[in-house]
Amino acid sequence: MKKYLFLLLFCASLVACKDNPVSKKIQETQETVSNTSNAVNEINKMQDDIKDLAEVTPLTNAELKEWLPDEVEGMKRISYKAGEVGMMGISSIEATYANEDKSKKFHVKLIDGAGQMGATLTASMRMMLSQDFEEEDEYEIRKTETKNGKKVILEYRKDNSESKIQFMEKNRFYIETEGENMSLDDTWDVIDDLNLDNLG
Repeated sequence: MKKYLFLLLFCASLVACKDNPVSKKIQETQETVSNTSNAVNEINKMQDDIKDLAEVTPLTNAELKEWLPDEVEGMKRISYKAGEVGMMGISSIEATYANEDKSKKFHVKLIDGAGQMGATLTASMRMMLSQDFEEEDEYEIRKTETKNGKKVILEYRKDNSESKIQFMEKNRFYIETEGENMSLDDTWDVIDDLNLDNLG
C-alpha cells in the first residue's frame, strides 16, 4: 500500500512541476481549448457587427486626415499616408510623429472596418485579438491584456527601446501603434492623446 501511495505522490509531483513536459502539454492544451472557445464566442459576437459595418460608408481620406492630430504628447507629425489600401475599398491612414531631435518616434496606423471589405478585414483582426497568450524571453515580452475594457496585444522590449500596441476601437477601427525609444506607458500616453472618441 505504501508503495502505491509513494508512486501516486511521485506522479502528482511530476505533473505539478511547471518544467515537466507533461505539465507543459496539459497547460498548452488548456490554452488551446480556451483560445478556441474565445474564437467561437468572438465569431458569434461579430456576425451582427459585420452585417451592420458592411452597410456603413467608410470614412474618406479627408475625414481621416481631419481626425489625425498635428501633435501628440509634444511630438509633431512628420509624415502621413491616407488611403494606402483604398484600392481594395478599405479606408486607412497612418502617420509618424517625432520629438524635436527625432530621438523618439511614434507611428500609428488605423484601418476603418466599415464597408464590405473593411468589415471582412477587421473581422480577422478581431479574431486575433480574441486569443489569450503570453510570451517572454530575455529581451522582450508579447502578451494579450485587457485595458479600459478593450482587449489589446502588447509587444515591448525590456530596455524600453520599442513598444507596439494593437487593439480595436468601437469594434470598427483597427489601431496599431509603435513607439521608438518609448516605454509601454509612454506609448499609452500618446494613444490617450489621439482623441479616439472623435472617430466615426
